[in-house]
Parts: sequence; structure tokens; C-alpha cells
Amino acid sequence: MSGILSAFIGGSYISSPPTVEYLVVAGAAGAGGAGSQDSGSGGGGAGGFRTASGFAVSPGSAITVTVGAGGAGGFVSEKGVSGSDSVFSTITSSGGGGGGSVGTGTGLNGGSGGGASSSPNRGFGNTPSTSPSQGNNGGTGSTSATRYGGGGGGGASAVGANGSGSAGGNGGDGTASSITGASVTYAGGGGGGSYNGGTAGTGGAGGGGAGSSTNTTGTNGTANLGGGGGGTAGKATGGSAVSGGNGGSGIVIIRYADSFAAATATTGSPTITVTGGYRIYQWTSSGSITF
Repeated sequence: MSGILSAFIGGSYISSPPTVEYLVVAGAAGAGGAGSQDSGSGGGGAGGFRTASGFAVSPGSAITVTVGAGGAGGFVSEKGVSGSDSVFSTITSSGGGGGGSVGTGTGLNGGSGGGASSSPNRGFGNTPSTSPSQGNNGGTGSTSATRYGGGGGGGASAVGANGSGSAGGNGGDGTASSITGASVTYAGGGGGGSYNGGTAGTGGAGGGGAGSSTNTTGTNGTANLGGGGGGTAGKATGGSAVSGGNGGSGIVIIRYADSFAAATATTGSPTITVTGGYRIYQWTSSGSITF
């Protein structure tokens, strides 16, 4: 059968695929908030990124699919909220780590670590706490004597850049996948906020939100790419305390050769396409699949 392995049992062919390829991207984190100090908050860490082929599946059993939500940006002295995990069967990608706020210093651990704020303790970025590794560290806050920029959130393929002087660090870049048939980059880190009026960090490729250089909310990470939220600048005289950007939600995608039959049941309304010799299922909300 054109090189496709099939089994003949009890007079009928087993037509479900023996293995699938998967991409599981977790929800990204929100950036930290900023209050009365003219310092930048840390960008949110990207959602964990895991992909592989050859994952064994069995016919007749529903496989759980969970799509992680993005975390909210912190307000004033709050760290950003970490993203939620995404799951396909036994594969779990960890939510991104929240960015540090102006007042609390370090970010949080996660699929990728959140960037650190720059004041008052100029804290450090965080090593992702996941195993196997699913991302990279967030950047440190600026160690300038005055006018501090926050660190960028870590991305799937690169660390978040450190804040430097009044400038925020760029978010770490994500990783490209062609599992859908087109190359798409996922899991970029959020940019760090700058000193008010300085240069904010850019969001990492893969949906990372840009940091803010003024007394405004950081840019949100992109939904269903697992991009971290952008940090913000502390308020200037007469300004208002503001929030960091929110993290983007994750996504779960699987594919297998289209010579095998379609799934017998799905929930969660996945997008289903057949292209390039593959059946492809994409979930942007939680559900299940049964072969």
C-alpha cells in the first residue's frame, strides 16, 4: 500500500494512523506593571514550544487537547501572570513566565522565563523551570545608575535581551514550524519596557508584544502564537500607573499522512485541512480527538 503500514485483523483493515506529528504551544505570560518610578517592567515569557513526529496513538480512545490561555499583564507593582499549559495526550508545554514589575524585580519561571524589571533591585531573568527545555531565559533589568530599562521575555529559540541604560531589552525570538504546510513562527518573548521616553524593547518574532516607552500599556502578545506581552514604562510626573501587555494564547496542531482515515470524532471545533499529503488538525480552544 505505497509504503504505508497497515494491519489486517479480523477481516478488516485498521485505518487509523499509528503515529502523528505534533506541535504544542502553551499560553504566554503577561508583562509586569509599572507604578510611580520611571523604570521599565519586564516582558512576558513565551509559551513553551514542543514539537516532534512519531508520537504513537491508539484507535478508539479519546485524546485530550488543552489550549493554554495567555496570562494577564500586571498592574503597578504586580508581576505579569504566567500563561497556562497546553496539552496533547501526554505532551505538556508549560505556560510562559510572568514579567517582573517595577517594584518586584525578577520575572517568573515558565516555558520561557519572564524578563526582569529594572528597579528597585534590578533583578535577573529566570531560567525556564521545564524539562525537557521548551524555551529560554528572560533578560535582566538594566544596571544603569539611573533610568532603567526592563529585560525582554525569553522566546522559544532565543533568550530575552537585557535592558541597557534607559532602553528595554528585546523579546527573544520564537521558532518556525511548517506543520500546517506554511512556515509560521511561534512563541516569541515580549519586549521590555523602557525608562519613560526611552527606547522600548521590540517583541520577539513569533507574536511577542512590543514594550512601551511611554506611560501606556504594553502591547499584547498575539493570540494562538504563544507570544509574551510587552512591558511598560513607569509613570512620569502627573501620569497614571499602567499595566503590562497580556500574553497570547497557545495552540495545538497535529498531522499525519492523508492515506489514513480521518478521525472518527473531534471536539473543540478544530480546523481540519488536507493538504500536501497530510491531514492537519488545529485547535485554538480545548477539545479532544478520537481515531
